Amino acid sequence: MLGIKIGMTQIYDESGNQLAVTVVEAGPCVVSQIKTVEKEGYGAIQITFGKVKKEIRVDNPADFKIGQEFKVDNYKAGDMIEVSGTTVGKGFAGRIKRWHQHRGPMSHGSKFHRIPGSIGSGTTPGRVWKGKQMAGRMGNCQATNKGLKVIQVIPEKNLILLGGSVPGKRGNKVFIRKA
Repeated sequence: MLGIKIGMTQIYDESGNQLAVTVVEAGPCVVSQIKTVEKEGYGAIQITFGKVKKEIRVDNPADFKIGQEFKVDNYKAGDMIEVSGTTVGKGFAGRIKRWHQHRGPMSHGSKFHRIPGSIGSGTTPGRVWKGKQMAGRMGNCQATNKGLKVIQVIPEKNLILLGGSVPGKRGNKVFIRKA
């Protein structure tokens, strides 16, 4: 299902324990296109939620019809799900913030405070190895939180309350699937 992250809040369970939950407005999602193995070479359906579209691979596209709706009542309290979304962008960050590296000594005439130092070997290989932890853009990438538990479903408002956090900020578009 596709949805929008509404935000986080706190609720109390039957025992009186306080739970941190993320509220997600999910659906109704409508099947807008069906792709078959004969025509496109693979089986998939395209679902829409507002202006958001997502293609999902399926084994039997004949089981679905255009206009078919998916609602939050497909989920119930206690289900384990995965939520994918875009993380919060943090802009250009140095290696200390981005990779949690340590700084150099700040006293006794040291000139090695926040600089990266040497980044490669000598003549051989004569280049910087791929994957070197350096400064660069941080965040704003696709992430999936697995093992989230459905705490409560409110079908009349199309809301799902999930135990834990969901990638991104409020208003972020997310994709929900059963684990």
